[in-house]
Amino acid sequence: MRASRSLALAAVASVLVTGVAGCGGGGGSGKSGRTPSARSAAPGPPGGGTPAADAWIPGRVAKMTVAEKVGQLFVPTFSSRADALSKIKKYRVGGLIYFPENFGSPAKTAAQSNALQKASTIPLLLGVDEEQGIVSRTPFITAFPGNMALGATRNPADARTAAQVTGAELRAVGINLDYAPDADVNTNPRNPVIGVRSFGADPALASTMVRGAIGGYQAAGVAATAKHFPGHGDTATDSHTGLPVIGHSPSAWERLDAPPFKAAIEAGVDVIMTAHIVVPKLDRSGDPSTLSKTVLTGLLREKLGYQGVITTDSLEMAGVREKYGDAAVPVRAINAGADQLLMPPDLPRAYRAVVKAVQSGKITRKRLDESVTRILRLKQRRGLFQGAAVDPAKAAASIGTAANKAAARQVAEHAVTLVRNKGGVLPLKGRKVAVSGPGGDRLRAALRGQGVATAPVGSADVTVLTTENAGAATAARIRALGPKPVVVAALGRPYDLDAAGAAQAALATYSSSRVSVDALARVLSGAVKPTGKLPAPAAGKPAGFGIGYR
Repeated sequence: MRASRSLALAAVASVLVTGVAGCGGGGGSGKSGRTPSARSAAPGPPGGGTPAADAWIPGRVAKMTVAEKVGQLFVPTFSSRADALSKIKKYRVGGLIYFPENFGSPAKTAAQSNALQKASTIPLLLGVDEEQGIVSRTPFITAFPGNMALGATRNPADARTAAQVTGAELRAVGINLDYAPDADVNTNPRNPVIGVRSFGADPALASTMVRGAIGGYQAAGVAATAKHFPGHGDTATDSHTGLPVIGHSPSAWERLDAPPFKAAIEAGVDVIMTAHIVVPKLDRSGDPSTLSKTVLTGLLREKLGYQGVITTDSLEMAGVREKYGDAAVPVRAINAGADQLLMPPDLPRAYRAVVKAVQSGKITRKRLDESVTRILRLKQRRGLFQGAAVDPAKAAASIGTAANKAAARQVAEHAVTLVRNKGGVLPLKGRKVAVSGPGGDRLRAALRGQGVATAPVGSADVTVLTTENAGAATAARIRALGPKPVVVAALGRPYDLDAAGAAQAALATYSSSRVSVDALARVLSGAVKPTGKLPAPAAGKPAGFGIGYR
């Protein structure tokens, strides 16, 4: 039943996307509508035959100057439209990344994207870090729960639906690349930087969901990015502020971290993003993977056979800046095997360093041409050379539609996971219910909307305690509520439920977004039956566990 509903949603999203993506060249996939894989991005067949759609690219690369080629490697931030236009003109950048301050209304954002494309002689990759969930940069996007909530649905059709709707809305405002999905397997509950950004702790589950998400983004005409290679799921250090070290052996990496990236490659992912992590048993140099030829060329290119674009994670992050200076990092990244340099902290300095390295032979012309060729092939596959412009007048109508909101609502409902229900305390209808914790006002109102009577903690029959990454403090919060039954709902990481043993009932939504809180209310009231399954071990239960209502 759940799968059929998700497949129906995917069909609806497909219809919506067809109308939106067509104005920007769709997926650049030709009449068949198929998305070519990264492996297929080679020149035309030998010995005659029909030439590939990108067979012209090597000739184009041969005519470009070193300055033009080096520019294609960079994807900086921008503070204003004027700043972006200056970087396009001066450095011939290959793309730009949007942050919340770069967005206006959908119409204004679409017009800005068009202006940036018009200023560039080669179409731009206009990207955004729009994972949904806790990493969301687009203020007007239809909000979906993040990856771990999708993992709880265990339905790749839901992952495809969420990605396709998100991709279509991004494409409507001229954004053609999303730095998503996260392909990390979150095997460390203390991971401070991944957590619910991951589909879960099971490599097979993550692989299935990664395939679904990639298909959704690329069907919407938006390039997808699997991140963070070789796998950021088992760390207790945030690479934004430090340099994580992961102790996985080659065999552990093969078993735990590699499967989702292999799945992404098989799905034809456009881009793979590097991780600013050290994995000593994969590379003894002590360099972060972003700067490791052993990892990027040896593992990703040669062992896994990936031929698409490799982008660095943000070069502003501490994890990549601890060992080398800001001028050395971009040169080392390119020589390691990266193709695009994301968010250099000092674009002029980084640009000059790479040009100088090419002129001196530190970066060979062959190596530079390989990266530029991959970047242009990506732009060709996403249809950007056929037309990157979008229609500002139609942008708003494509975003936040009733169908898109319905898709988000059903995905959120599918994710809610019930792991304990002692004495049948749930559903709550017919009881007076108190609500305590983050998101309480929203949940209280949503419960009332479902016909559940609410009351203060002291006079209620049962209390719903919401938590958001409270960890061990969850146990004390339950005790503070007194002797009456407590239902704990984890709105962030499900690991809060490890400390919720004293609660009569326990659930996880993996998201504190409005759509997830509303879905929780429908489950608590009994209007919707819980069907989610844990994507990671929690509450003393293994991944895959989840119960329903009798």
